[in-house]
Parts: sequence; C-alpha cells; structure tokens
Amino acid sequence: MTTSPSMNSRDWLMLALLSVIWGGSFFFTGIAVKELPPFTIVAARVGLAAVALLVGLRIAGISMPRAPKIWLAFFGMGLLNNMIPFSLIVWGQGHIASGLASILNATTPLFGVVVAHFLTRDEKMTGGRLAGTIVGFAGVALMIGPSALAGFGSHVMAELAILGAALSYSFAGVYGRRFKAMGINPIVTATGQISASAVLMIPLALVIEQPWTLATPGMPTIAALVAIALISTALAYIIFFRILASAGATNLMLVTFLIPVSAILLGWLFLEEVLATQHFIGMATIVAGLILIDGRLPKRLLRPSPRGSLRS
Repeated sequence: MTTSPSMNSRDWLMLALLSVIWGGSFFFTGIAVKELPPFTIVAARVGLAAVALLVGLRIAGISMPRAPKIWLAFFGMGLLNNMIPFSLIVWGQGHIASGLASILNATTPLFGVVVAHFLTRDEKMTGGRLAGTIVGFAGVALMIGPSALAGFGSHVMAELAILGAALSYSFAGVYGRRFKAMGINPIVTATGQISASAVLMIPLALVIEQPWTLATPGMPTIAALVAIALISTALAYIIFFRILASAGATNLMLVTFLIPVSAILLGWLFLEEVLATQHFIGMATIVAGLILIDGRLPKRLLRPSPRGSLRS
C-alpha cells in the first residue's frame, strides 16, 4: 500500500503561498473585467505568461520539444486547461463576485472524481469519494440557490460558466496524464501548454474583440494583467511543480481548500465585495466534501488509539 509523502513546514508555506497566488487570480481578474472584455484578458494572460516561461527555459538552458505529436498534446492541454476555463471564468466574473467564483472553481476535484472514474483504470470512485462528491455538489446547490429554479438570468449563467470551467479543468487533469508517459519535463509541459494557449487565444481576441479599438485601460487594469500573467500563471506553475515533486499530488490537492479563502479575503479587503450567508455555508459544505474525497482525516479519526488497544 502506498501513502502520500508527508509535508514539512516548507511544503506548507509553499502551499499557502500558492493558494494566495491562485486566489489572487480571481482578485486580479475582478479588476481587469471592469475595463476589458474576456478574450482580451485571457489572451494577455497566457501571452505574457508564455513569454516569461520561455525566457525562463532559455536562461535555464532547457529546450522545447519539436515533435508534432507532443505539440498536438500541448494544444489539447492548452484548450482544456487554459483557453476554455480561463475564458469562462473571466466572463463569469463579469457578473459575480470573485470570492464566489473561486468557491465554485473549488468544485474541480469533485468533477475530477467523476471524470477519472469513467476515463481511467486506476482512479475509480470509492465510497469515500462518492460521499464526498455528493456532499460537494450539495454545497454547489446551496450557493446557486433557488434562483436557478426561477429561470436562467445572467447571475445563474455566470455561476454555470464557472462550473463549466471546473469541469474543463477536471478533463485536463486526466488528459495531462499522458505527458508523464511521454517523459516530458513538467516545466516544459507547463510552458508548452501555455504557449499553445497563447497561439489559440491571441488570434481569437484580435478577431472577435478587436482590442485596438478599445479605450486605453488605466494603470490598475494594466497592473492586474501583468500580475495575473507573471504571478498567478507563470510563477504559480513553478511553485506548483515544486510542491508536486516534494509532497506529491494528493497533498497538492489541499491547495483547493485554501484558494477560496484567499480570494474572499482579497475581494473583501480591496474590492468591497460581499458574499451572502448561503455562499459561506456552501463553501463549508464543499470543503467537507473535499475532506471526504481526500480520505485521510476520516481514517485518522476512526483509527483506534494505541492506548485504547491495550488490555487493562
């Protein structure tokens, strides 16, 4: 039986930093959507991040692969992991608070349990994962609320867009397993899929939104774009793969618990956003579902104590 590597204090610090960085992406997007349309924001994000990562690889002396098969996989990953979810999230954040968007995005592992069950052979749904999925989706229902039954207005559609992004991320997680089999360096994979996303997004933004016709954005918006590209995308990938190497994938999933909290605090401190009580209840329910999916805490609580096993 294999167990996840234990996390030391450095791992926990990097995990907390990653949650703030990824939570910050919702904060930065909340600023940018006030002046720029969705595709333009996403194109700027992946374009700047691709340049930063490519320069970083060049400095490190790491070359990108040239095989068409690998680049086809990069484009597939870029579509599922960046182009689709980034666009849906940015559009959704034009209608709902960044904190709520981050909470809905935290359903990614819940979708992942279902997707992996049907598309993989070694990640089947267990009883704990099934229970966690049910609890997690109950949390989503609590956040969307009865307005979903009254009709699909812009608010509900925005929430569904964020959920669609989470679903796309879950498919990307399964799709991305092929890069390990190909023997590709994870940092190269990150750079390749971001670069492929830029190739897809930049022409789309130019054709549909014609950003040169837009009013020049203010300095806060420009700063937000640079931050979301360099910090919440390029730097985030570097930290992501360092945690993955030292603590393993299961421990890395714990960052999902922390991202909504970071985004909520940033939105409350700087954007004057307010979330309803049902959103916090829904978040707590989703966290409970993720704990059940992870499975380690319930097992630890149910494990008999050594003292209790001794005979008197």
